[in-house]
Amino acid sequence: METMPQDYDVIIVGAGMVGATLACALGSSALRIAVLEAQALPVDTVPDDDIDLRVSAITRASQRIFTAVGAWPGMTARRMNAFREMHVWDEGNPTSDSSPYTPSCTPPYTPFHKGEIHFDSADIGENTLGHIIENRVIQAALLDRLRAFSNVTLLCPANVASVVIAADSMHVGLNQTGQSRPLTAKLVIGADGAHSRVRQLAGINTRGWSYAQKGVVATVKTELPHRDTAWQRFLPSGPLAFLPLHDGRCSIVWSTTPEHADRLVAMDEATFLAALEQAFGDKLGKMTASPGSRAAFPLNLQHATAYTAPRLALVGDAAHTLHPLAGQGVNLGVLDAATLAEVILDAYNSGRDIGAHGTLRRYERWRKGDNLAMMAAMDGLKRLFSNDFAPLRWLRNSGLRLTNQATPVKSLIMRHAMGLAGDLPKIARRIE
Repeated sequence: METMPQDYDVIIVGAGMVGATLACALGSSALRIAVLEAQALPVDTVPDDDIDLRVSAITRASQRIFTAVGAWPGMTARRMNAFREMHVWDEGNPTSDSSPYTPSCTPPYTPFHKGEIHFDSADIGENTLGHIIENRVIQAALLDRLRAFSNVTLLCPANVASVVIAADSMHVGLNQTGQSRPLTAKLVIGADGAHSRVRQLAGINTRGWSYAQKGVVATVKTELPHRDTAWQRFLPSGPLAFLPLHDGRCSIVWSTTPEHADRLVAMDEATFLAALEQAFGDKLGKMTASPGSRAAFPLNLQHATAYTAPRLALVGDAAHTLHPLAGQGVNLGVLDAATLAEVILDAYNSGRDIGAHGTLRRYERWRKGDNLAMMAAMDGLKRLFSNDFAPLRWLRNSGLRLTNQATPVKSLIMRHAMGLAGDLPKIARRIE
């Protein structure tokens, strides 16, 4: 690592999507920003010939934030796909089988009081519900923008060894050869993921639980076009989502038991496509190809007991993780970043200490309630749609049908899911 200045105003640990967004939101200010990333980062992390297994459904609020920090053009110049509609349904019930949704099973469901809801951006006068973008496309565009700011220094690889509070600063020690003394800053921000080293070193605990599920991700080609529509079917083992990609294929996220997930990852292509087609149904016709690799990751709910401490704040997965069934995880983190940047800049421009706990508590009060509400909603939906109790199945399917017919309620759900409602930071409220 090159010799760099030792003293900063803000140190952000983590150059992922959330950390990089925060650094860009503080770019062009008078603050001296350091971004520490444990992994070596190439100049451009987007190969031309492959699709990232991990994609995100980016809301309009996140789009506005990316636009405000100057990163959106870098995303559109690479690749993304707008989606305008979303179909969600809970249809039928798998037969009892120790290995659900495998090709050896008999047809996996019989219709049981089908429930379905359809969202269309045109119903609320919008062009899109959001955009499906590969995670590495988002990160590459943000890093391009981050590197353009003269007040932002990117240090990588840089592994944090210690975080120590002093009277008016934080000292961050690094596991780096030749690093003679710690970096100092008025404020340290943990944007280093669910296993945050910063959170651990600060002694902030988490609460939560495992869902005893894994999310299987893959890219598939279907017989019928996806029509710029996101599709999600709720199964007793977990939701199965098809997200539309720019080249006509779909990125899938299949939440299921760990044992089933491991089998799906290990299957040959033909067997996997048969299992997928059997589980999803025929809305997109036959599954015709699934080139490339597959992966599975554990699904958990986790929430930090505090987002802030004197001279320290947590954003994104370092503060909260939730079930991916509505694709809100990255968007919550981006809103964290934009909100914290606004709080920091307001304090700095008013001559107040940006690292004072009283200053940082404004960020925590602003974001914690909204994050908890979203986490509770996603947890409730996951539990509701995973329950095979017959009266509850009838109730949830009836609820889907009634909501689909109640235009004002459906419009309200869409506006909140798109980030067009609620107490948003300023840059999320800007009109493109």
